[in-house]
Amino acid sequence: MLEQLAQYNNIGLFVLRLAVAIIFIYHSLPKFKNTKGMAQMMGAPAGAILALGAVEFLSAVGLALGIYSQFAALFLAIIMVGAMGMKIMKWKVPFAAMDKNGWEFDLILFAASVAILFGGGGTIGLL
Repeated sequence: MLEQLAQYNNIGLFVLRLAVAIIFIYHSLPKFKNTKGMAQMMGAPAGAILALGAVEFLSAVGLALGIYSQFAALFLAIIMVGAMGMKIMKWKVPFAAMDKNGWEFDLILFAASVAILFGGGGTIGLL
């Protein structure tokens, strides 16, 4: 019975790409609006934060439009490895916590990016 759902594989991949893209676009915007503040919070140079925001934004747009989805997913997966590394090693953030955002959110974004990287983005898109 569920085998019939396989015909909608491309729709599922499109929905996954859109969800990941929306999250990354949302999280890239503060890096443009408050570069200095984000740099201080993350302990990185402002130029690095601006570059990070640009890679997040452009990769997310690529995912949403289906333009080089696998390359976009690769960049986003790398970003998420860095985000998890910062949270785990530098900031000592637990996997999950009631009073703050743990790194479980980062892990699911990493996994979704890896799924798109290895499985492809589907046929819905510009390229």
